Amino acid sequence: MENFRTHLQFLLYFLLFLHSLPFSYAKCTDTEREALLAFKTGLTDPSGRLSSWRGDDCCKWAGVKCSSNQTVTHLDLKNQQLDAYKLSCLGGQLNSSLLQLDHLTHLDLSLNDFEGLQIPEFLGEFKHLRYLNLSYASFAGLVPPHLGNLSTLHYLDIYADSGMEIENPSWLSGLSSLKHLNLGFVTIHSSDAKWLHAVNMIPSLLELYCHGCELQDMAVTLPFVNFSSLSVLDLSQNLFNSSFPEWLSTLTSLTRLDLSTNSFSGSIAVDFGKFESLEDLHLSLNNFSGPVPVTLGNLCYLRKLGLASGRFSGDISGLLNSFTGCQTVSLEMLNLNSNDLVGELPDSIGLFKNLKHLDLAYNSLWGSIPASIGNLSALEVLYLHSNKMNGSIPESFGRLSELRDLNLIANSWQGVITEAHLMKLTRLESLMLSSSSLVFKVDPQWIPPFRLDYLQLEDCTVGPPFSTWLQVQNRLTQVKLQNVGISDTIPKEWFSELSAEILVMDLSENQIRGELPEELVSPKLEMLDLSSNRFEGFLPRWSTNATQFYIHENSLSGPIPRDIGTLMPRLRNLHLSDNTLNGTIPLSICKMADLQVLSLRNNYLSGELPDCWRDLSTSSLWVVDVSNNSLSGEIPSSMGLLRSLGMLLLSENNLVGEIPSSLQNCSALTSIDLGENQLSGEIPSWLAENLSATFVLRLRSNQFHGQIPEALCNLPLLHFLDLSHNNLSGGIPKCLDNLTAIVYGNSSELYYRDFQFRMAYFKEETKVVTKGRAYDYNRNLALLNVIDFSENNLSGPIPEEMTKLLSLRVLNLSSNHISGAIPEKIGDLKVLETLDLSHNQLSGEIPATLSSLTFLTHLIVSYNNFSGKIPAGRQLQTFDASSYQGNPFLCGFPSRVKCPTESITTTAPPTTGTEPEDEEDEIFELGTGLYVSIVLGFGFGFLGLCVTLLRKEFRKKDIEW
Repeated sequence: MENFRTHLQFLLYFLLFLHSLPFSYAKCTDTEREALLAFKTGLTDPSGRLSSWRGDDCCKWAGVKCSSNQTVTHLDLKNQQLDAYKLSCLGGQLNSSLLQLDHLTHLDLSLNDFEGLQIPEFLGEFKHLRYLNLSYASFAGLVPPHLGNLSTLHYLDIYADSGMEIENPSWLSGLSSLKHLNLGFVTIHSSDAKWLHAVNMIPSLLELYCHGCELQDMAVTLPFVNFSSLSVLDLSQNLFNSSFPEWLSTLTSLTRLDLSTNSFSGSIAVDFGKFESLEDLHLSLNNFSGPVPVTLGNLCYLRKLGLASGRFSGDISGLLNSFTGCQTVSLEMLNLNSNDLVGELPDSIGLFKNLKHLDLAYNSLWGSIPASIGNLSALEVLYLHSNKMNGSIPESFGRLSELRDLNLIANSWQGVITEAHLMKLTRLESLMLSSSSLVFKVDPQWIPPFRLDYLQLEDCTVGPPFSTWLQVQNRLTQVKLQNVGISDTIPKEWFSELSAEILVMDLSENQIRGELPEELVSPKLEMLDLSSNRFEGFLPRWSTNATQFYIHENSLSGPIPRDIGTLMPRLRNLHLSDNTLNGTIPLSICKMADLQVLSLRNNYLSGELPDCWRDLSTSSLWVVDVSNNSLSGEIPSSMGLLRSLGMLLLSENNLVGEIPSSLQNCSALTSIDLGENQLSGEIPSWLAENLSATFVLRLRSNQFHGQIPEALCNLPLLHFLDLSHNNLSGGIPKCLDNLTAIVYGNSSELYYRDFQFRMAYFKEETKVVTKGRAYDYNRNLALLNVIDFSENNLSGPIPEEMTKLLSLRVLNLSSNHISGAIPEKIGDLKVLETLDLSHNQLSGEIPATLSSLTFLTHLIVSYNNFSGKIPAGRQLQTFDASSYQGNPFLCGFPSRVKCPTESITTTAPPTTGTEPEDEEDEIFELGTGLYVSIVLGFGFGFLGLCVTLLRKEFRKKDIEW
């Protein structure tokens, strides 16, 4: 103890002695301090990061480090405050006073914002610099070649977040000591692979990053490889289009190789077994073809393998089985998405016990998932969607306790999903599954161990009940249960619990019953689809920022909320059709400034159309569909302010008045359906003069009068023209052969497809009278090629020009006063399916060319003045006799009136050309037929005269053909 006290006293005396010595702490030199202060004056520092730069000792300043002899060696001004990144960025100018830091070896200005400043040339004059990082600092312009003078540099990173360029990469060869080079997103202007030859002159190079440099000149071979020590090579996101570079096979020290997002092509013949150290290999988004090299199975230390979006083919088992030689398969990520792989998943998939991410989507795999999948205890992500999987999902799936993201949709799964498949998936966040032959057989009261964020089940059997395992999913942000057989009621509380966080909700195509909550607030909701169910009650007052709202094809009743435009101000698509809604259309709809589709058809709405469309004059409103309601009044002239309007569907209402002339301003109109109203006046010629994009014009069952405007012939895209059931008079325009879309058939098909794509989920629907019946069409409407002028007062002949409409499928001219003969060239309409010329004053013989119309399935020429024999041929004689009745001078099969040269028969004549076996019977029938023909001819001739005089009294105005 005494010894300890003696030593302690001695130590204290020694410290007092040192303190008394004339010793002063060394500081950085005045030159370096002044140089740093001058550098600071050129910078902008909004957050005061350099506020410590004061006093004599610059070695204590923020970002400054000195050596043991107090010379500045490190200047690290990297922005570390990422949470307030923009506010803490340095900017301004770089002062060349830094060159006075003679011993500077480390300079880091990354993650700042120099707002497009060019990298200064003086940075190439540092003699001892080993580390230079200018990445993510918003430098721009040409990279000075003076940087090539930094022969001592080990690390250079100029990753560009603004436009930087290297005019000539040859200067890179001067960086003879470089180990790390990052030129990411710096545009390198190079030809004849100058960039490659330059970096090949740096033998010390270990890591090279040239992703996104717009390089396109790749040398497939090199005379020698000088940078053979490379461990990382990243040439992703460039424009290379050569075959796989042969010189890469010499880089056997590589741990990471990334050639993704280029246009490399051909097969890969490299022996990857040489790359024993390779851990990451990324070849995705190229045009590589042929089988996946099985030598990859020799890479037992490989952790990531990306071969997505290529043209790899062959059996998937070849690659997976090639890893069986590894004692432990290290692979953690395998991405073969979007290739041409086939075959079944082998049992060897169970060897990949370290696998976390497996993506085999968009291939042509079939069969079942092997039970060995349960061995992948580390698996977090599994994508098998969009294949041809037609087997079962094993119960061992339930052992994947780390699984978070599962996507198996767009396959043909068979079998049953039970609790065993799901019971241990405690981390599951996303579940996507579809197949019409897949059944969820889960106890209705079972409570799962997971709470999903994303649920998508389509076209499989989940119902009928809305089971507990679904009801407890109260954390969902996206849910899609489409066509899954649910016919239960959904508790209102379930909607309420999800309303605050839900982004997407799709419960369409089920038989869900019950009422919706009266009010809901969903500020994050983007899309709601409850269509094609059996929801009842009032339309809820749903306060949301959603852009898409589909609740059509239900049994909702009551009025549309008066303030719907305030409740849903960002709505683009509003689909409330096919319900039993009543009341008026609220004016607040015009407050939806982004509205594109308004579909209210097939309801019981009444009152007048709102006259508020001026408020939407700058919007992108494409569709207004209020057909089949009880609306009255005139069409508001303000609708002519909707410059983007493409579909105006107002049919089956009680609208009156004339078509407002303001609609001629809607030059984007492609479909105009004003049928089944009480509109009057003449059909305006401006419909054709100003609306040249129209391909559907339907004005049937109104009170239009006057002649058919010849201007309608100037609609080159018109496929569908229905002016029937009006009071139109005059002749049929002779210029109809100018309707080039009906002449050539497909001139507007591409336009129509593009239009349908832009319509989101909207399907145009209208009534089409064809083959003697009225049909509701909701697709390919523009490709029907229809002309219907029936039930008017048209007169004159059928223009010869109509026979040039070679793609016409439906022609209905019935119940008019059309006279003359059927044009002989009617047989040129080879795709004609329906022809109705009944109840006119046509005469002459039926052209024999009609018998060549092999697609003709509906023909009516009754109640005219046709004469002569019905042309022979299998097509015309397949129609019922009623198709020809009312023509007293018409004879031959299938009518019961025989011609003078043939017998009456009720069966089709033989088509083999053989003569009747009994010649006496034939003569008897011929003589009898002759007398009968004379008698009947006289009688029907007189009757025909009466019919002609009294035709107006006997027209069948109630028959639609």
